[in-house]
Amino acid sequence: MSIYTVHARATAEQPHPDQFVFIRDGFSFWAFLLPPLWILRYRLWLVLVLYVSVVIALEAALYLLDASFATRIAAGLLLSLLVGFEAATLRRFTLTRRGWSHIGIVVADDLEAAERRFFDVWANEETPLISPAAAGVPRMRPAPPSEIIGLFPQAGGSR
Repeated sequence: MSIYTVHARATAEQPHPDQFVFIRDGFSFWAFLLPPLWILRYRLWLVLVLYVSVVIALEAALYLLDASFATRIAAGLLLSLLVGFEAATLRRFTLTRRGWSHIGIVVADDLEAAERRFFDVWANEETPLISPAAAGVPRMRPAPPSEIIGLFPQAGGSR
């Protein structure tokens, strides 16, 4: 089972079903294998600038340290591994910067099942999809401070 986050453009009206983006959480093989091409595919321009900057800085540092070829390859693989693990976060970051809002989370086997589960709930919902803060839903308040620590039923614990 995969976890998908659902994003939609932040508008006052109900979004059209074509205006939703589902992002699978987890490792992205293509972002690991070909990071610059994966970044270009999703048009993550700021991420591309940061990635190129990090690659240039890393190569310059390794050149100044007179690192071996194996060390350069290992550093490149570790950077690619980082991009592969953080691919979903990078896409969510870019969508947030572009004005998209996080609508919900769906657990499903694949993208098609995630879309089906989400739109079943979305079509049957009577209220429009808006953020809880905009709807005036109160946030959870923390419990009042207590002198009880751990699982002891009385203040000060038991002896």
